[in-house]
Amino acid sequence: MRNSHGARRRSIRASGPFLALLMMAAVSSGCMVGPDFATPEPTVTDTWLEWRNKSLKTHGENPWDWWRVFHDPVLDRLIETAYQQNLTLLSAGTKVLQARAELGVAVGEFFPQAQTASSAVSYNRASNATPASQGGNSGTLGNFWADRWFVAASWEIDLWGKFRRGIEAADAAYLGSIASYDDVLVTLLSDVASTYVGIRTLERQISIAQANVVRQREAVRIARDRYEGGATSMLDVHQAQNVLASTEATIPRLTLQLKRGENALRVLLGMAPEPLGFLLARGAGKIPAASGKVAIGIPADLLRRRPDIRAAELRAAAQSAQIGVAQAELYPAVSITGLLGGQASNVGVHNLAQMLHPVGRVFSIGPSFQWNLLNYGQITNNVRLQDATLQQLLVDYQNKVLTAQQEVENGIATYTLSASEAFYLRRSVTEAKGALDIATLEYQQGTRDFTTVLTAEQNLYASENNLAIATGNTASGLVSLYRALGGGWQIRDGKPFITAATAIQMRNRTNWGNLLLTTEQPVDPETPAGLPAAQDVNSNIRPPEW
Repeated sequence: MRNSHGARRRSIRASGPFLALLMMAAVSSGCMVGPDFATPEPTVTDTWLEWRNKSLKTHGENPWDWWRVFHDPVLDRLIETAYQQNLTLLSAGTKVLQARAELGVAVGEFFPQAQTASSAVSYNRASNATPASQGGNSGTLGNFWADRWFVAASWEIDLWGKFRRGIEAADAAYLGSIASYDDVLVTLLSDVASTYVGIRTLERQISIAQANVVRQREAVRIARDRYEGGATSMLDVHQAQNVLASTEATIPRLTLQLKRGENALRVLLGMAPEPLGFLLARGAGKIPAASGKVAIGIPADLLRRRPDIRAAELRAAAQSAQIGVAQAELYPAVSITGLLGGQASNVGVHNLAQMLHPVGRVFSIGPSFQWNLLNYGQITNNVRLQDATLQQLLVDYQNKVLTAQQEVENGIATYTLSASEAFYLRRSVTEAKGALDIATLEYQQGTRDFTTVLTAEQNLYASENNLAIATGNTASGLVSLYRALGGGWQIRDGKPFITAATAIQMRNRTNWGNLLLTTEQPVDPETPAGLPAAQDVNSNIRPPEW
């Protein structure tokens, strides 16, 4: 009889893990209230307005390392430095870790939500002044010792998918944080390139101003010589000096803008104020220019490539799951509560060690039921709140797609029209140089008045300066076009979201396990980057992370 009972107990213990797995499988396959997310159909045109432009092509993949089309090693180095050192990007990387930790919290909610272990020993005396002492037993106890230990757990069963929806929301939020990181990276790379183009453009403008100062000083000398020779009045000298001083005044103004651009570049590079000569000296004044056609693809490519569109979609997906979390509160919650422990005292024939023996064992297990029947108005309106928030995010997603198409069209227009402007301004510069040479010669010969020389000087300076601006606008337009197309975030492929130094600093404070330098991204290579794969849908139960 004893052997049979022991075998049955061993059988029950052996079947425990199986029963737990069976319960988990049953729960995970249960119903999940709330909507399953579906990406809204955005308004996307079939092709770009300027697709016939000879400098563009709609076939071929847009290069992810688009800055290399400028063939500028200085820009390549700046891009790499900014990726390694920029603090805004590092902050975005830590937000990925935050979202990853929040996902771990959500996963833990699926398992027993409350687990406690306690133990205590106490020296006691029962009161003789209570109704319980009237039987006469309390006074005979005297002083005694008591000890106990308990292990308790409470598990709310996920009948309605509240916790699974929570994991689903945390999954989408985690992927959304990666998409937001990518968006920060795209913005960073384009800001570095735009700032660099601006610096080179200003250097070119300063060089043009300095060259025109040399020409205009020569005009002042010629006017003064003719005045001293009695051929003209002092008016020509004053006019020449006026034009010269006006041109000289542009140099400090342009230099101020250059200093501000360099200061902005230092922040993008994560650098304290220090000379940038070691980075910028090579190629000073040479405005980056790209050759060949620009691959712009088709508008539908933006849905796959632009990280801000992915982030907007994932925010909506996370919010969709929150509707299920709120809606589950409308239904009864069933929990299983269990307690196992031991309790003993030294009263009578007993002793404290019996706490660990079968005679002192205590346990309890059973279900509990809770239903918020009187809070339906509050819960229902919370569901409505979550649904309205989802609708707002769906509209935001559609608006983000429209805005992305607008930004691409603006980039195309800026790039193509600035290039056309620069083409005509090159001709204008050539003609202005010829006009100044002839006007200066005729003035020296006395056949042309000095006003013609001044006008020619001003026209040449304006044409050269406008050409530099148009050339810079062409490069900046190309940068903004690549930014609008959403390329560049692929540079972080296979790399962690934070620097090694930051990981060491965080690890010294907290146990992060293997999460700090991970490049894990739970997506299928065949799906759009940053979006969940098909097999991830409703398959979000996983072991807790310790």
